[in-house]
Amino acid sequence: MSTAKRALREGRTNWKKTAVVALPAVLAVGAMASVMAEGALAASFAVSGTSFQVSSGKLTSQGLASYVQVDRDIDGKGHPVALLGIGDATLSDICQAAEVKTPVGTVVFKLTAGGDAGNVTASNLIIDGEDLVGDARFGTAQIGRDASTLDEVPGVKGEKGKFGLQAGDIEVAKVRSHAWSATGGNFRLKGMKVDVSLGGKKCF
Repeated sequence: MSTAKRALREGRTNWKKTAVVALPAVLAVGAMASVMAEGALAASFAVSGTSFQVSSGKLTSQGLASYVQVDRDIDGKGHPVALLGIGDATLSDICQAAEVKTPVGTVVFKLTAGGDAGNVTASNLIIDGEDLVGDARFGTAQIGRDASTLDEVPGVKGEKGKFGLQAGDIEVAKVRSHAWSATGGNFRLKGMKVDVSLGGKKCF
């Protein structure tokens, strides 16, 4: 067998091998999207142990509520996060990307939607994030409110005596976040595209 046949040319991917590794992840996302569309995905589950990127050109909502909590992976390791509960959210576009180690190398699992296809929408969008960066405008804001009394986003409340904040209508441009989980009811992902590639480009 020639050297050319023994090795792929630089920059090329063995898609047969990658497909075997990536197929379970793609099927899992398809199942998750289906359950999300029915608004039935539980907010509490063991996170994967790998944080991921979330970005959007613009996010608007009629409400926001936030407090600190700890997500745990399957081994019980804790990851402190700011839970961001967003009411009826509209996003101009959305990108989610995670690096996943596989037998054939580090794969970037990337999901995009929106843009020219139309806005992405979700009700009660919940993001457990390590950070959130963007240019924000809040309506009436309440910072330091007891987390157990938050009422801006249905079902989003923390523990009694814990720090919380909430705001009315919000608008955030150039959204960038590193998150451990994201859930939402009635998720509508127009123009959704899933891409799995070795050494692929992430959201930012």
